[in-house]
Amino acid sequence: MTTDETRDGVALTNLGQPLFDGAGATKRDLVDYLDAVRDRILPALRGRPLSVVRVRPGQEPFMQKNLPSYAPSWIRRVGMWAEASRRQVSYALCDDRRTLLWFANQRAVEYHPGLVRGGEPTHLVLDLDPPEGAGFDLVVRAAHLVRQALDDAGLAGAVKTSGAKGVHVFVPVTPGTAMDDLAAATRALGARAERLDPALATTAFIREDRRGKVFVDSTRAGGATVVAAYSPRVRPGVPVSFPVAWEDLDRVVPADFTLRTAPGLLAERDPWAELMPEPRRLPPDLVEEGHAIPVARVQAMHEGKRRARARRAE
Repeated sequence: MTTDETRDGVALTNLGQPLFDGAGATKRDLVDYLDAVRDRILPALRGRPLSVVRVRPGQEPFMQKNLPSYAPSWIRRVGMWAEASRRQVSYALCDDRRTLLWFANQRAVEYHPGLVRGGEPTHLVLDLDPPEGAGFDLVVRAAHLVRQALDDAGLAGAVKTSGAKGVHVFVPVTPGTAMDDLAAATRALGARAERLDPALATTAFIREDRRGKVFVDSTRAGGATVVAAYSPRVRPGVPVSFPVAWEDLDRVVPADFTLRTAPGLLAERDPWAELMPEPRRLPPDLVEEGHAIPVARVQAMHEGKRRARARRAE
């Protein structure tokens, strides 16, 4: 491969290639975008184990967690046990411009940092996903339910578009928060939001049980990742996950924020940092309530087995 140019010591290649089918953008557009927003996206990535979604020419997008053996030695990394694959994974830490540019040159379009830094959780996250065919307005209504549940609990969060169809609500927590308490509080907040309007929101993990409602996903705790603020997504037009003030959420749609429009909307600001409230301690009653709620994935697994047995018995 021939080097098209070099930035910060990183050789950038094949910049004129299309990024992916339907992107309407080239690899250069990706590199230029990430370089332009580096002072905003790097704080969201720094010190966190990073997974990325890459798109190679002629191949389907794929999630890369383990840093490849050919990665430069100057990329910082951290080893973590991955329970799903039952192996030790060497995650990259994207702490600086040079590392970000290297990933961009590898055609890493999406950036999914872990919700931990230094082994400690930093945020509670609720991921709101609309039912098939629903408009963004339905997700916005559900997001306001989450905000009400947070306010009732004495907590506060910031919201961003996911870059797809939904939104993410991030709630910063104080250092030293136990992982199991964080997971419990997330379940309790999801349940409280659902109770505020059960005709609109659901915490049902099994898709067929959601019945056209917005899914309030309260499972993003522990080793989970969530796409970073300002990260592009592998979708037509290359939308990006973008912070929105609560009072503006009713006036936007995800397509407003793309690889091409986001830099101009940001100018010199970092709205994700500006909108993020100060960390707060999880209320004991919220944690206690959550510990009494079954873990959704485990409950769904047992329910799936029960339904399978029932079908076989018919």
